[in-house]
Amino acid sequence: MTVIDRFLKYVTFDTQSDENTGITPSTAKQMVFAKYLQQELQELGLEEISLDENGYLFATLPANIDRPVPVVGFIAHMDTSPDMSGENVKPRIVENYDGTDIVLCNKDNIVLSPSQFPELLDHKGEDLIVTDGHTLLGADDKAGIAEIVSAVAYLKEHPEIKHGKIRIGFNPDEEIGLGAHKFDVQKFGAKWAYTMDGGEVGELEFENFNAAAAKIVIKGRNVHPGYAKNKMINSMLVANEFMSMLPADETPATTEGYEGFYHLVGMKGEVEQSELSYIIRDHDREKFESRKAFVVDCANNINTKYGSEIVAVELKDQYYNMRQEVEPLMHIIDIAFGAMKEAGVEPKVKAIRGGTDGAQLSFKGLPCPNIFAGGLNFHGRYEFVPVQSIEKAVKVIVKIAELTANRY
Repeated sequence: MTVIDRFLKYVTFDTQSDENTGITPSTAKQMVFAKYLQQELQELGLEEISLDENGYLFATLPANIDRPVPVVGFIAHMDTSPDMSGENVKPRIVENYDGTDIVLCNKDNIVLSPSQFPELLDHKGEDLIVTDGHTLLGADDKAGIAEIVSAVAYLKEHPEIKHGKIRIGFNPDEEIGLGAHKFDVQKFGAKWAYTMDGGEVGELEFENFNAAAAKIVIKGRNVHPGYAKNKMINSMLVANEFMSMLPADETPATTEGYEGFYHLVGMKGEVEQSELSYIIRDHDREKFESRKAFVVDCANNINTKYGSEIVAVELKDQYYNMRQEVEPLMHIIDIAFGAMKEAGVEPKVKAIRGGTDGAQLSFKGLPCPNIFAGGLNFHGRYEFVPVQSIEKAVKVIVKIAELTANRY
């Protein structure tokens, strides 16, 4: 079975996660996919295969050399984003893409166009796997899973390639920020690992945002509008006042690179009470802490203005920049960099404007930079992945295993 065969099979499983269930995995359908993968790994002859009640699937490709080599891990997540349906995915391959519009669904006039997604033009002449325009594709992160499984299958079929013990891990619920929460790092037993969860071919990432969630609760005071002067406090108007205090040019739509932001992700309200939900992001830890403090200051200023505690802020840190955990071990970046070069891939070292399971795992004692899986336009109907990018990712994994053995 080729890596593309695997990928096309994997996306037929609906594995959308759900942040509202409070269980792990957050949806039962993720466990269905996990059991399928468990059986596939057994058929491949891998060892130390385990699937726990929370949907964490681990397996081992034993070393084929006698000398001690650090155990290296490769990790990907099984769930797809709640942002769009992953049910009844219908992928198709556009062969030898010519740089023009790709009609995903003629009936509903859904078109994947380089005028809106210019990154398509970087893949002229390649074979693109696309959706039918009514679901996401699931390359995030079933491409990563297919690449890891195919790489260990290749290594098992080619014993002339010497490598140490390799651990692979597939986890649920990354898309809702919980993928690493119940990941048993000690049981996994790797010295370091790589998440195959990046985007464009060549991406190599060991920096990510520091991240927090902020919930702003605003209490209003409702009285008859005909007699409301100096009495009514409309919580929705106060919410608008709060929003206007945050910098208009520090949102996701106005920032890039290392620039942080405040992102309003939810709002609801009536006169009596309103709630705002934000995510706060910055690569720099000091700036990150300053951003959180600024949100609290805005609330305090409003409370001072109205003479009462009408605005309350709930802050919760989500994850931190993995750089501080990975940087002391730069040889693991050097190995990945060299593997890409040997696989014919130009490395693109960049900071993640987001987070991965690897960020949380790094702080749990498993340094875990992120490598491309090849997909683009994640979480929506315009998601696509070049066949050639998936195939190159497989080669990179194989080369990492080989170079690690050569280094020790």
